[in-house]
Amino acid sequence: MKLLSIAIPCYNSQEYMERCVKSLLPGGEDVEIIIVDDGSFDMTPEIADAYEKKYPEIIKAVHQENGGHGEAVNTGLKHATGLFFKVVDSDDWVDLDSYRQILDTLRDIAGSDHTLDMLVSNFVYEKEGAKHKRVMKYTSALKEGRLLTWSDIRHMHKGQYLLMHSVIYRTKLLKECGLVLPKHTFYVDNLYVYMPLPFVKTIYYLNVDFYRYFIGRSDQSVNEDVMISRIDQQIKVNKMMIEAYDLWKIPNKKLRKYMFNYLEIITVISTVLLIRSGTKENLEKKRELWRYIKQQDIRLFHRLRNGIMGNTMNLPGRGGRKISIAAYKIAQKVVGFN
Repeated sequence: MKLLSIAIPCYNSQEYMERCVKSLLPGGEDVEIIIVDDGSFDMTPEIADAYEKKYPEIIKAVHQENGGHGEAVNTGLKHATGLFFKVVDSDDWVDLDSYRQILDTLRDIAGSDHTLDMLVSNFVYEKEGAKHKRVMKYTSALKEGRLLTWSDIRHMHKGQYLLMHSVIYRTKLLKECGLVLPKHTFYVDNLYVYMPLPFVKTIYYLNVDFYRYFIGRSDQSVNEDVMISRIDQQIKVNKMMIEAYDLWKIPNKKLRKYMFNYLEIITVISTVLLIRSGTKENLEKKRELWRYIKQQDIRLFHRLRNGIMGNTMNLPGRGGRKISIAAYKIAQKVVGFN
C-alpha cells in the first residue's frame, strides 16, 4: 500500500500542471500521483499520459468526461490506494522540504499503534503581484508534534479556518463517511473539508509551509468577479453545508463551535458577494438565503445573524451595504482572500 495518494484535478491545465506534478515527484514510491483529466480539450491528456508512461510506479493518468472539480476529486478518491489522501490543484505546488517532513511524519505515525485521521499543515498564498506572501498558520490553535483530539484544540479565530490546502485526510475515513462532491459545481472544497469533520477523532499539526496556493489569475474561481458570476454555485454549497448536519447535536463543544464558525464564514462570503454585485436580483437572493436559513433552523439563523460578521453583513439600506463592503475589503487584506 502507498503511504499517500495525491489527486490532481486538471481541466485545460497544460500551461501550469507540470510545475505541480514535478513538485510532487520527489515523494518517490511512497506516493501515488493521480492526475485526473476532467474532459480537457488542450494538451492536458497527452501530458498526463506522458508522465504516467515515464513514472508508471508513481503516476496514474485517469481520463473522464467533464464533471467539474468535485467530480475530479471523487474520481481521485475512487482510484486512491494510499493510506492518506491529499488534493493538490493543478495550478498549485508544494514546498520540497516541507513535503519530506510531511511524508516522514505520516510514515512514523503509520508505523505506530495510533490512527491519524487528519494531518494539518500551513499553506502560503502565492498571490500574483503581492510582495508579502500571507501564510496561514495554526500555531495558536493547534499544539505541534503530537496527536490531538478536538478537545485539545485552542481557540481558532475567524480567519484561521481549514481549507483543502491545509488538510490531509485518512483515505478510509473519506470513503467511510460517504464523501461525494456534487458535479459541475465550484467551491466544493468547502464541502471537502467540512463534511468529514465529525468523523475525525485524531489530528496532528505539522508547522511547515507545505502547500503553495497560487492566486491571482483573472479566470480563477476565487476571483471576485468570477465568484459573483457563479454566485448560485456558492449558494448551493452554502445550503448543502447547512443541510449536512444538525450542529446542535455535535457532542464535542469545540468541534461544534468550529463548525458553526466555518458555516458563518461561508454564509458571510455568500452574503457579501450578493451585496457586492449590487443587482436587485442578487439582493433578493441574499434575502432568500437568510429566509432559507431561518426556515431550516431558527436557532442557527439567530446564531449566524447575531454574530459580529452576520450583523455587519445585514445592516439595513445603502449605508449598511457600504459598511458591509468596507468590512469585506478589510477581511481581504487580513486573510489575502481573492
